[in-house]
Amino acid sequence: MALSQLEPQLIWKNFSALNAVPRPSKKEEKVIAFIKNFGENLGLETTVDEVGNVIIKKPATPGMEDRKSVVLQSHLDMVHQKNNDVNFDFETMGIDMEVDGDWVKAKGTTLGADNGLGVAAIMSILESNDIPHPALEALFTIDEETGMTGAMGLKPGQLHGEILLNLDTEEDDEIDIGCAGGIDVTATQTYGLEEAKGQIVKIEVKGLQGGHSGMDIIKGLGNSNVILGRLLYTGLYNQNIQLISIDGGGLRNAIPREANAVLSVRHSVEFIDQVTALKKEILDEFTSVEKDLHLNIETFSSAEKGL
Repeated sequence: MALSQLEPQLIWKNFSALNAVPRPSKKEEKVIAFIKNFGENLGLETTVDEVGNVIIKKPATPGMEDRKSVVLQSHLDMVHQKNNDVNFDFETMGIDMEVDGDWVKAKGTTLGADNGLGVAAIMSILESNDIPHPALEALFTIDEETGMTGAMGLKPGQLHGEILLNLDTEEDDEIDIGCAGGIDVTATQTYGLEEAKGQIVKIEVKGLQGGHSGMDIIKGLGNSNVILGRLLYTGLYNQNIQLISIDGGGLRNAIPREANAVLSVRHSVEFIDQVTALKKEILDEFTSVEKDLHLNIETFSSAEKGL
């Protein structure tokens, strides 16, 4: 089935149009212009504030002018993460989507349904002519995923609605009243360099589902950094390995899907036997939730080839 055939078609049409526009956090210039043009093309009062939030106002349906005005809010940015083997630039390319059974998925990247579906729902209400409503103020904020910059920078007096509905939700059959928070930790450590003295080994973790570090954290999904750490621990504990490089992604709000490390191993046969046994244990552990998990262990003649 094509995406355009999904119901409700108006929301999926708007979601597709939105996802054709690059919108990674802190790089929202193109999507700000897209939403601004959307409001102006509908003939609605549209403004962009100092930080980049877009506000579109739609008058009440005749006969509903005396109802309390409502603010509909969603954020424009998305978590931008891709698989290592996918050639994709979030600053210039739109999301490549497909329908897979009952799910809409992105090919090799995050989908951006957080909060793209909320944005698409608001767009659909703004352009509809058959939904009775009080006066509406659509608030599209920026940079929610990496700092709440848009919400924090919204100045008093720009909105007049008495009710605010935040469409950035986790359950489509619930209304939540509450708040969640987070904290950043920066850890630093000094280290010395020494000559590699053993066999070069590369360990790669890939094929995990990933997900949002908030709403998906309770699902028992695999975390590539945690799995890689388990594979490295024995060698580190025995001081049998020298770490050459390690990479596990760079987004704080996404469960990492891929990670890899290149090592110099002094006693490589013993180490590979140990991690191979642990590899089987990990694959068995995640067999029901991470069916595409792959753990690759390779040896190389030099660090450059391993990298």
